[in-house]
Order: sequence, then C-alpha cells, then structure tokens
Amino acid sequence: MIIAMWSGPRNLSTALMRSFAQRADTAAWDEPFYAAYLKTTGLQHPMYAEVIASGISDPHEVARACLQMPDGAQVFYQKHMTHHMLPEIGLDWMDGVTHAFLIRAPERVVASYAARREEVALDDLGYGRQAELFDRAAQCSGMTPPVIDAEAVPADPAGVLRRLCAALGLVFDPRMLAWPSGPRPSDGLWSAHWYAAVTASTHFAPPEPAPPPLSDPMRAIAEAARPDYDRLRALAL
Repeated sequence: MIIAMWSGPRNLSTALMRSFAQRADTAAWDEPFYAAYLKTTGLQHPMYAEVIASGISDPHEVARACLQMPDGAQVFYQKHMTHHMLPEIGLDWMDGVTHAFLIRAPERVVASYAARREEVALDDLGYGRQAELFDRAAQCSGMTPPVIDAEAVPADPAGVLRRLCAALGLVFDPRMLAWPSGPRPSDGLWSAHWYAAVTASTHFAPPEPAPPPLSDPMRAIAEAARPDYDRLRALAL
C-alpha cells in the first residue's frame, strides 16, 4: 500500500510521519515534492539551495518515484504538503495511491506559521488546495478518503490511529504511539530549521492550550481558510 497523507504546514504532520515510520512494515518519505516546488516557484524558503540540491526537482520524476515501493516495505507512507502541488504539476499519479487527509484549525496553523516566517499568505497554508485534492482523491477512488483532525490526535492517539488504520485497511501497530527522540532517517534535510520540537519528542504531545490572539491581518487569513477546513472537519474520523 502506498499512502499519500495530505496536510498543510505546522499541522502535526511530522509527528504523524514518525508514528507511521515506527511500523516494521513501513517506509516513509518526507515531502516528496518540496524540491520541485521550490525550484518551480523560486521561493526563498530556509535552506532553499540545499533542499533543491538534495531532492528531486523534476516533478514528473517525483511522481514516478511516488509510485515505486521501496525494497522490503509493505507500506510506503508519504507526507505531502498540499501547497506543493502547483497547478502545473500533473495529478494523474494520484490514481495509483491511497489518500488520507490531516487537517488543523486555521487559527492554530496561522499562529504557528507566523512564529517561524515573517510573511504569511493564504496559499502558503494549503487549505484550498487540500480541498481540491480531497475531491480528486474521492472521485478517483469512488470513496470518501479518511480525514483526521490534528486537534483530536493528542487527546486520544491510540483511538485516532486505530480508526485511521482501519479506514486505510491496515492493522494498528502499538509501536505507532512512541518513537526515539532525535533526528530520524525519514526526516527531510529541512528538519534542522522546522522540526526542533518533534526532534525532541518521543510521543504525541498533550493537547495544546488556546492559540494566542491573532493580529487583524492574520485573523483574516484564518477566517478565509475556515470554510475549507470546516468542510473536511465534518468528515473527520
């Protein structure tokens, strides 16, 4: 099974990737299209040159690689960022994999993202593209893809992961609930900039307190993202 887990940034996605990587049957790939996204857009993200040099910058080559099972693995878990799927990147490869969607309240995402970057735009957060990819995945499979809300995982990791595994047709593995601290082989090169909290972690963090108040511009971005979030949240496991 090849699993494409679709998420926006700052959304528990790295912790969830660590969880799946703990399975003995699973290989994980961190943000396959990131180098292609940076090369195509020219956006000067942290470690821009290093990410492009270390990754696959041809999106067609990335798509082919997403359909190839790693040697020795029975499950290939791919952590995808929805905003990386630019309009010029074809989506035909999506028909060959199983899809799931990870969502998070936009107020929390905006607050977390703004703490790490000076500028925040709605498209950076991927909510609209996530809704489009959800519709594409539902259309090509004829079924509603599983959706999990990042707010629910810390409150009941075992329960949420059991439901997710069942929806994907996998047997739940208790090893998914904990992992060793420190860098992991599945981490992207950019982990040094973005993954400090997850790198220090050994399990899913407890539920978070209320997010800090947002400035008026940041609140406007969160409000613009909310309709797409609410639509998928209504389908969450």
